[in-house]
Amino acid sequence: MQIFKNKWFSKFAREEGIQDKELCEAVSEAERGLIDADYGGGVIKQRIARPNEGKSGGFRSIILYRQGEKAFFVFGFLKKEKDNIKIDEVRWFKKMAKSTFALSEDQLEKLIKTGDFRSVKCHE
Repeated sequence: MQIFKNKWFSKFAREEGIQDKELCEAVSEAERGLIDADYGGGVIKQRIARPNEGKSGGFRSIILYRQGEKAFFVFGFLKKEKDNIKIDEVRWFKKMAKSTFALSEDQLEKLIKTGDFRSVKCHE
């Protein structure tokens, strides 16, 4: 499983103190079928606990996800700041998933080199 975060999510994670190990755990849970919300079209929502707290009041992450293949963290928010994503946002994320999963390995590698995506380091 390859896991990535886009430039926006990388900044969000850094500002909120979200570590790669927490992103790896969110994807690991999805791989085990523990998905918080499946919007279809390769878009899921997973909860991430705040440091030293639980998941219920923590972060929500939008992940472009293909089981056993790739996961791209593309958006995150605090539950207390936003209840959920809107239907038009879901549509936009589905379009993003379609184009992201259509990338060739070479295209993805170029986006990593330009900083549009970063690899998430998991130490299992």
